[in-house]
Amino acid sequence: MDDEPLSAEESLNLIAQQNRQLRRELGGGPARMLAAWAFAWIVGWGFTYFATQTEAVPGWVGGVVVTVLFLAAMVYTGVVSARAGRGIRGPSKTVGAMYGYSWALSSIGLSVIDIRITSFGSLSSDQVSLLWSGTWLLLTGVQYLAGGMLWQDKLMYGLGGWMIVSAGLSVLVGFPANFLVLTVCGGGGFLLAAIVYFVREKSGRR
Repeated sequence: MDDEPLSAEESLNLIAQQNRQLRRELGGGPARMLAAWAFAWIVGWGFTYFATQTEAVPGWVGGVVVTVLFLAAMVYTGVVSARAGRGIRGPSKTVGAMYGYSWALSSIGLSVIDIRITSFGSLSSDQVSLLWSGTWLLLTGVQYLAGGMLWQDKLMYGLGGWMIVSAGLSVLVGFPANFLVLTVCGGGGFLLAAIVYFVREKSGRR
C-alpha cells in the first residue's frame, strides 16, 4: 500500500507541505525576492515616467535604468532560488525547476513576438509602449496565477490576478500613464505581497 502512487490532490498537498517546511528551515521565503522586484518596478518605471515628463532626461535613459534594475532583480532571484533549492529533492524541486523554466521560455517567446510586431513599423511609439507594457504585465500575471495553483498559495494567485487587471488598465490609460500603472499597480503589488509574506514568515503562518 505504501508504494501506491499519490493522487493529484495528495501530490499538491505534499508539495505545499514541503514548501512550507523549506521556508521554516531556511528562515526565508518569497518576501525578499518580491521586495527586489518591487524596487526594480517602482524605481525603474517611476523614473521612466519621470523621463516622459521632462526634457532634462532623454527618453532612452529610462529604458537603460529599467534594464539594469530588472537584470539585477533576475540575478538576485536566481541566487536566492538556487540557495533555497540546495539539498531539496522530490516533487518540490521538480516543480520549482519547471516553474523557473516556464518563466524563461515564456519570456523569450513573448520577446520574439513583441519585437516582431514592433519591427513592422505600423505602430506609433506610444502604441509600442502600450504593447510591451501590457503584454509583459499579462505574462507576469499568468505566471503568478500558475505559481499560486502549483503551491496552493492564495496570495500568489491573488497577485497574479492583480497583475492581469493592471495589464488591462495599463493599455486603457494610454501613454505615458501606462508607466504610472507599472509603477503603482505593478511595483505596488509586488511590495504589498512582499510585506504580507514577510509578516507571515515572522509569525510562522503559511
